[in-house]
Amino acid sequence: MSEFPTLQDIVLAAKQKLPNATWDFLTYGSETETTVRRNRRALDSLALVPRIMRDVSEIDIRTSLLGMTLRMPVVLAPVGSIALFDPDGALAAARAVEDFGIAHIVSGYADPGFEAVAKGCKAQLIYAFHPRYDWPFVDDLVDRVVAAGYRAIAFVAEAAYYSRRERDLMSGIQTKAKRTRPYAEWLGLQREERAAGKIPSKEGLLGTVITWEMFDRVKRRSNLPILLKGVTCAADAVLAREHGADVIYVSNHGGRAIDHGRGSVESLAEVIDAVGRQCEVIVDGGFVRGTDVLKAISLGAKAVAMGRMQSWALAAGGQAGLARTLAIIEEEIIVNMGLLGVNRLDELDRGYLAKTDPVALAHPLSAFPVALERIGG
Repeated sequence: MSEFPTLQDIVLAAKQKLPNATWDFLTYGSETETTVRRNRRALDSLALVPRIMRDVSEIDIRTSLLGMTLRMPVVLAPVGSIALFDPDGALAAARAVEDFGIAHIVSGYADPGFEAVAKGCKAQLIYAFHPRYDWPFVDDLVDRVVAAGYRAIAFVAEAAYYSRRERDLMSGIQTKAKRTRPYAEWLGLQREERAAGKIPSKEGLLGTVITWEMFDRVKRRSNLPILLKGVTCAADAVLAREHGADVIYVSNHGGRAIDHGRGSVESLAEVIDAVGRQCEVIVDGGFVRGTDVLKAISLGAKAVAMGRMQSWALAAGGQAGLARTLAIIEEEIIVNMGLLGVNRLDELDRGYLAKTDPVALAHPLSAFPVALERIGG
């Protein structure tokens, strides 16, 4: 789409088209928004170290994840309220992925529903499973995911509670995953269900029940590869590997779960050091540029998942806008690999990175200086 020569144009178009409440829901994070800003600061604190005098005439950015061929080391992250940005929701994203040749992690909350997405395209799909304490429901859901033809399941472990996203509370926006009842009323309902034996009494907190027992059950029931999403430290990465996770998915929910967490790329290095040679590792959280992707690959990640960039693209131009975004990111990766002096992703290592000071104040839009200047915030 010639109307979008840069990613900055896509972000600006999304801002123009979205209602303010929807823009804030998409762009920002929970409480003080420290985690979402640290995601960007951590990326901006890594400098690329190029090598010169090399033949970079034949660059290949293809890779694979769980045996799926990826045209570039990028997948689409799960976005629950994706229909806020495009009426076709996850189906629009999946069709863009099918045409481009990467993979899409479909949120369990995403419209038009995971089965409709699978029926409407031939993309490489992974289902994002949000844990529930109802075993019959879980077993039935897993069976449906398998029957729908999903290639793997991403077990979402970092969001046991729906976080306090103050911009959303102030605007009153209703999203797909958000509980419509007041939080205190919801807690009261859970107490009643626990007293009635519907929730396992051994679970201490009144949040969603997320345990290794449930992870093990989903893995056994599905017989599919399992990605554990929400790992942010070496200790959990080691446990995940011990429980048979096929992919460690480093994620702080894009800064939309716990506040005052580390930036994802900081957690990535620790996780890679702990288990990087034993299983594949992917990451999300503030990654919006081709250079961001190369930093993650240099640290040892297999691929990067993008949520906000995917959503801005759909808001800006629907499926075609997302296709254009993927094409720009691909070009950024190729160009910057050439400038780094490498031809293949497996040539990248930490020798191509150096710690540095960010040049701008951390912000969800600090990778887009022109857009940030025009939008403000």
